[in-house]
Amino acid sequence: MAFRRMILKLKRTPGLYLVGFMGCGKSVVGTRLAEKLGWGFGDLDADIVASQGISIAEIFDTRGEEEFRRLETEALLHRVREVQAGNPLVLALGGGAFVQPLNYRIVEDNGITVWLDCPLPLIRRRLAGSSDRPLARDPRKFEILYYARRESYALADYRVPIQGDDPEIAVQAILDLPVF
Repeated sequence: MAFRRMILKLKRTPGLYLVGFMGCGKSVVGTRLAEKLGWGFGDLDADIVASQGISIAEIFDTRGEEEFRRLETEALLHRVREVQAGNPLVLALGGGAFVQPLNYRIVEDNGITVWLDCPLPLIRRRLAGSSDRPLARDPRKFEILYYARRESYALADYRVPIQGDDPEIAVQAILDLPVF
C-alpha cells in the first residue's frame, strides 16, 4: 500500500527533494537526476544567493542564521508552488533545511524526499579547504552537527547510501526506487 501511495503522491505533486548533510552531493546528483527524468532542477542555496545577491556565508555573518532560515523557508515555498502547479522538479535542499520542522512539513506534503546518506570522512574530504560553508568552520562543531542532523534526515521517504564520488551510482539508486 505504501508503494501505491508514493506513486500517487508523486503524480499529484511531482517534487523530488534531496536532503542530507552539506557535501553529500545533493546538487551534483540532483542536476543529473533531473536531466535523466526530463524534470527541472533547483538548488535552494543557489536560489537564496540569487535572490539576496550575497553568499550564504555573508548572510550568516551579517544577518545571522535565523534570518538565513527565514529566507530558506521563503525560497522553499516558492519552489513548492512550482511543483504544486504541476511542474516536475528535483530540488536540492540545503543541509539544514529539512531539519526545520516547517520545511519538513512543506516537502513531506508536496512530493518525495530522498536522503543522500554520506559518511562523515567522505564529506570532510569533499569540503577540505572550503571557506564558503559557515557551519563547517569549526571541525568539532561540524562533527556534532553531522550526527545531530541524522535523526531528521532519517525521516525522509527513502535513504540512498553514498559510498564514493561517482554521482551516477546515486542517480541510478534513486531511479531504481519504487516510485517511478
